[in-house]
Amino acid sequence: MSLTLLDWRRRVARLYAEVRAEPDPAAAHEHWRRTRDDLLRTHPESPVPPAQRADYPGAPVAPYDPALRFEVAVDAVPRTHMEAATRTDGTVRFDRIGRAHLPGGGDLDVWWLAAYGGGVFVPVKDATAGTSTYGGGRYLLDTVKGADLGGGNGRLVLDFNFAYNPSCAYNPAWACPLPPPGNTLTRPLLAGELAPPA
Repeated sequence: MSLTLLDWRRRVARLYAEVRAEPDPAAAHEHWRRTRDDLLRTHPESPVPPAQRADYPGAPVAPYDPALRFEVAVDAVPRTHMEAATRTDGTVRFDRIGRAHLPGGGDLDVWWLAAYGGGVFVPVKDATAGTSTYGGGRYLLDTVKGADLGGGNGRLVLDFNFAYNPSCAYNPAWACPLPPPGNTLTRPLLAGELAPPA
């Protein structure tokens, strides 16, 4: 199992490197959608239950909206932490390292995985959660697992077109960190992966 998980993470990291290298965000989004569907349908580490993979139609994804791509500064805020139970890693701790302010309104806390190697984690739950999108929220960035859209000089690319469902959206056997209050937006952001097929 560990070598198949390694392969999954390598493929995800390679996919996001290709996304960052593509100068056309809409083309990068289409490549991301197709490649992610292939991983969900065929990879042994897919969160889609094995009995459903052969007929898996692909994740429903909203059309690309360039107005929902932002490169934002991460402002310093008082540090806090949260702990989340996971299926594979036990209880994991995240430290809040900053806050991103979105044009048009809303703030998102930016978290750092406080474990070996670390990584930036930005989950989001917006006003579409529970209707058009997964009720528990989605992930924008999870760099420890390769999901990194780039940025530099204290800035992050937050492109809601690349918001994706956590594994627990596909299979209740998974336990996933979900967005805390500082990562909940009152505005609807109909972008990225939508609610998974029943």
